[in-house]
Amino acid sequence: MEKDIAKVSPRCPIRTTLELVGGKWKLLIIIQLTHEPKRLSKLKRDIPDISEKMLIQELKNLVDSELVFRKNYGEVPPRVEYELTKKGKLALPLIEHMKDFAEQYTAL
Repeated sequence: MEKDIAKVSPRCPIRTTLELVGGKWKLLIIIQLTHEPKRLSKLKRDIPDISEKMLIQELKNLVDSELVFRKNYGEVPPRVEYELTKKGKLALPLIEHMKDFAEQYTAL
């Protein structure tokens, strides 16, 4: 039996996924947070191509989407860490599938 093709509508699953994790940086940030919480400076070192302004903006979007949790320790100087939420961890299989796709694509 043939699978149904997703209907493109304002709330179709593909559009929702793209709104949450689409773009150049979001999945790269998520993959960096897979194993442990990280501070902004560590994320910046791990993703050297991203500007600090863009990193902060994308982290804010991920926090607003409840994919990443921002923990503020309330210290001076400020100490903030970012970690994946349960919702954020749902993106990990998607990243694995994308990695598999890229490896198969480049092998052809």
